Amino acid sequence: MSIQLGQIAPDFTQGSTKGEISFHKWLGGSWGVLFSHPKDFTPVCTTELAEAARLKPEFDKRNVKIIGLSVDPVKSHEGWEADIKETQGQAVNFPVIADADRKVSHLYGMIHPEADPALTVRSVFVIDPQKKVRLTITYPPSTGRNFAEILRVIDSLQLTDAHKVATPVNWKPGDDVIIVPSLSDEDAKKRFPEGWKTLKPYLRVVRQPKVPAHGA
Repeated sequence: MSIQLGQIAPDFTQGSTKGEISFHKWLGGSWGVLFSHPKDFTPVCTTELAEAARLKPEFDKRNVKIIGLSVDPVKSHEGWEADIKETQGQAVNFPVIADADRKVSHLYGMIHPEADPALTVRSVFVIDPQKKVRLTITYPPSTGRNFAEILRVIDSLQLTDAHKVATPVNWKPGDDVIIVPSLSDEDAKKRFPEGWKTLKPYLRVVRQPKVPAHGA
C-alpha cells in the first residue's frame, strides 16, 4: 500500500512507550508527524530521535504532535531510549510505537519489498487536523533526516491553509510569498490591500500574511 497526499491517514491501535495509542484519537485536533525507524539501536536514528525531542517545543508551538515507530517491542525501545539520553544528552519525550507485528508498517507502506521484510524504511508523514496526509518523505539509511525542513514545511502548510498563497523556492517564515493563480486580482485586493508585485500575471509576489496562531 502506498500512501498518497490528501489521503486520510490510516487509523490504528498499537502499543508504545507511552502506553496503547489509538492514533486518530491520540491526534485529536492537532497536526501530527509520524516517523519510522528500521529497528532499535541504529546509529543515525539515535541522533534523530534526540533531535526530534529537542525540537518538541517548536512542534508544540505549531500544535503538532510527534510520534516515532520501530518494529521492536517496548522493552527494547526503553533500552534504546536510555542509550539516546546517555549519548545525545536528550531524553525522548514523545511516544515511540512498538510495531512488533508490523501492522502499522504495512498500513503505511513502510515495508520495502526489496529490503529485509523485518525492517521498516525511514519514512516521515505529516498529517493535518482533518487526518489528511500532507507530506511524505522517505530517506536512505545513511542520511539523517532534516527536522528543520520538516518544521519549515509545516509552517508553509499552516500558512497556505490560512491564506490564498503559496511559498516559493527556499522560502523561510517571514519571506515574501506568492498569490495563488486561482485568486483573481479583484479578490486579491480584498485579501492584500497593501498591494503586491506582479512579475507575470501568474506570478504575483506579496508580503507574507500573518502566520495563524495555534493553541497547543
